Amino acid sequence: MKQSQLFTKIKKEIPSGEVAKNAQLLLQAGFIHKEMAGVYSFLPLGLRVIEKIKHVIRKELNNAGCQEMSMTSLQSKDIWKKTGRWSDDVVDNCFKTSLKNGTELGLAFSHEEPVAQIMANYVHSYKDLPFSAYQFQTKFRNELRAKSGIMRGREFLMKDLYSFHVDKKAHDEFYEKMKGVYMEIFRKLGLGGNTYLTMSSGVPFSKYSFEFQTISEAGEDVILFDKEKKVAINKDDFSDEIFVDFGLNKDDYVFEEAKSIEIGDIYSLGTKYSEAIDLTYADAEGKSHPVFMGSYGIGVPRVMGTVVEVYNDEDGIIWPEEVAPFAVHLISLCKGDAEKGVVEKVYKQLISHNIDVLYDDRSNVSAGQKFAESDKIGIPHRVIMSPKTIANNTFEYKKRSEKDAKYMSFDALLRIISKTY
Repeated sequence: MKQSQLFTKIKKEIPSGEVAKNAQLLLQAGFIHKEMAGVYSFLPLGLRVIEKIKHVIRKELNNAGCQEMSMTSLQSKDIWKKTGRWSDDVVDNCFKTSLKNGTELGLAFSHEEPVAQIMANYVHSYKDLPFSAYQFQTKFRNELRAKSGIMRGREFLMKDLYSFHVDKKAHDEFYEKMKGVYMEIFRKLGLGGNTYLTMSSGVPFSKYSFEFQTISEAGEDVILFDKEKKVAINKDDFSDEIFVDFGLNKDDYVFEEAKSIEIGDIYSLGTKYSEAIDLTYADAEGKSHPVFMGSYGIGVPRVMGTVVEVYNDEDGIIWPEEVAPFAVHLISLCKGDAEKGVVEKVYKQLISHNIDVLYDDRSNVSAGQKFAESDKIGIPHRVIMSPKTIANNTFEYKKRSEKDAKYMSFDALLRIISKTY
């Protein structure tokens, strides 16, 4: 993409009114637009990051045998009443609305009830199980405070996965498998080194659950973590009892304390929702049983915001390879038509190698401004072309995470970029 055609522009100053670093940097670099507190639009650069995150998640879930679907945002009051979650005393941050005829509806807070109702139409026998289905879908949460940028939104994109098994034993095998799948997802998103499988309470879905917490000063949680064993516990839930219930001996662990961001969670739902919705199956003898369910969530903008909180410096964002909006930021310092033609040719060559390129072709912007804006956008690889590099048949290359630039041939440049793309 040519930067001259990108309608978003870099702001010189960090927008006022934002306290969260992720929102400050993303707003300044033109990735998002703030509609109101906790509600953000994703502009072209931001949407590219969201789609990259979705791609990583989708690939790992598909490889694990999960199936993608899409459910509605409008939800029936009746199914929520069946599980007791329509009451504000039970779920106090759900948005509710009404049709013209007065029928009350909920705006998707979560999808346990709707997915159970859908599956009740297709699950009849033990032969129909097991399976798991997921979606990327907008959720609405009437948060009292929305001060963490895109990490705590009132409207946000969620990846929610639901599993369906004949019993707890079969469920537990899948549940353990998903712990590994989630850690692989977060590793590929660049967060693996700072992310811990964390024991926690399961409110509002179950008694206990596991979270995936990324260590960051921007976090709203505090975890006690064992760096060697990559296990942690939410400090709010720390007691001899989360250890006993999880079958662990706390004397086997050495804990440090840190603030953290919850980027994923997995719940064993049991038969709570299937019993309420009448999601049952017949066993080999024809006896009816409720389906054993699990729920597995990842907030996609929350992951994006966490990446920004973890990967930045005084100049702007530093995107990890897998989620960057583009792989290469090609910056032209050329003025003459002939030299511009050479840069254009290189731009097309990079694209022909299936490399995503943002090409700064602007002729009315100084070199200093181009470099400063490139730092704010945070694309991993920067390639600079100038009359000098063209005359020497070389390319000036700089990695966003490093200070020094290098000069190299086109083939050497391709080898560096192709290692991760």
